[in-house]
Amino acid sequence: MIFFFDVQYGINHVLDINGYDHVLFSLVLTVAYVFKDWKRVLILVSLFTLGHTISLILAAYDIVKINGALVELLIPITICVMALYNVFTAGKTIQKGVGLLFFSALFFGIIHGLGFAREFHLLIGGSSDKLLPLLEFALGIEAAQLIIVFVVLFFSFLMQTVFNFSKRDWILVMSSIVIGLVIPMIMENELIA
Repeated sequence: MIFFFDVQYGINHVLDINGYDHVLFSLVLTVAYVFKDWKRVLILVSLFTLGHTISLILAAYDIVKINGALVELLIPITICVMALYNVFTAGKTIQKGVGLLFFSALFFGIIHGLGFAREFHLLIGGSSDKLLPLLEFALGIEAAQLIIVFVVLFFSFLMQTVFNFSKRDWILVMSSIVIGLVIPMIMENELIA
């Protein structure tokens, strides 16, 4: 029963309408791809989940503590960086090797995980078995992100085939919308405001 709770908690964490930062990050991570790129997208999303899980493990075992306001500032910045990357690379050939994008997905996953570390630390508290709930939670995060990826790829397919958007224009429009959504999140952070 606990297994399903932890997995469901991970799914709800990503798909929570009030904390849509995961959705926005998954969107900008995926929007430049199509269904035939599914392996590359799966690796990117899994690296993000791995980074997220690493930071939760570090926080759960009291190895790392970080200023919450700083993390809440860094999260929308990571989304904005990925969206800007899309804007500047839209219409260009995607490099097939392991590059900056893979390391960015992992590193940005660590930052996003730190944003949830406090709450997760309270959830598992003094439990002696912290690793299993963390892995179950990560499974929920991965499942939810794959749902988002599928939806983004489906809409990308729809917009590019049915409505004749060019891939470049689709990437530019979606990335620009995301930038417009995260700039207020950055500006309203208590470290800046």
